[in-house]
Amino acid sequence: MNEADIQSFWNANPCGDHIVGGLHGAFADNYERFFTAYDRWRYRQESHIPACLDRIDWSGREVLEIGLGQGAESEQLIRRGAKWSGLDLTPESVERVRARLSVRDLPYQDLRQGTALSIPWPDNSFDMVFSHGVLHHIPDIRVAQAEIRRVLRPGGTLVAMLYARHSLNYQVSIRLVRRAMLAAAYPLRNANLLPKSATLRAHLSNAERVGLRSYLDLDTFTHRNTDGPHNPYARVYTPEEVAAEFPDFEVVESFKRYMHAPPLPIRRLPGERRMGWHLWVVLRARTAERPCG
Repeated sequence: MNEADIQSFWNANPCGDHIVGGLHGAFADNYERFFTAYDRWRYRQESHIPACLDRIDWSGREVLEIGLGQGAESEQLIRRGAKWSGLDLTPESVERVRARLSVRDLPYQDLRQGTALSIPWPDNSFDMVFSHGVLHHIPDIRVAQAEIRRVLRPGGTLVAMLYARHSLNYQVSIRLVRRAMLAAAYPLRNANLLPKSATLRAHLSNAERVGLRSYLDLDTFTHRNTDGPHNPYARVYTPEEVAAEFPDFEVVESFKRYMHAPPLPIRRLPGERRMGWHLWVVLRARTAERPCG
């Protein structure tokens, strides 16, 4: 998977932009109105996020956030006392977050465009790294985790939200329901009998391009079913897979939140601690062993 494809997708589709009408569309580049509407939607939809952030002491810590989206969590961290710096792969996100911090007069240390595969800060720059919903979009995660470890001070902390393998969304909605729906719709794709859904049409187009059997391969289908049918890459994790893929860290804590499994109407049901879509992990950087002798 080419990082340029991932950058191009997210630059054209900033997280959640289309859901609230679009900064450059319905809000006509009025940043304050857009951020107010976006935050209202985000924390209504994912109301668990502030409480998850409150489990961590950010105050006075030098924190690097990797993957910024619209800067909603950036603002949350700064308001919790973090000495915040931000890194995003896309120029669109960097400019939006810069605008957010400016219009809301929020202090920060630094804000840069760049890749998590080569983080543009020196060794031992940060006490903590935070990343919400981003690291699962990085194919070369071993390289990224080594870079995160490099810029953290000894004993530093990585807090991340990753998509959960043991979730209702992955195990039932993506693996079973959505694949079955697409398989049933595919023979009817040219019969004008299907709902006028742009998302469904995009999935059918994808399946026609690579072949239905190939498109329904679980890894391929997962890429296209976490953040829209054009998303280039996504994967899911268990805490055990986090431990294996982040060898420079030890897992200190993990927990799940957010009942989310469209098209199933389950958002308000209990069970997020067992089958939630968001796997939060707190990792501690391993201390390099000194050679003997």
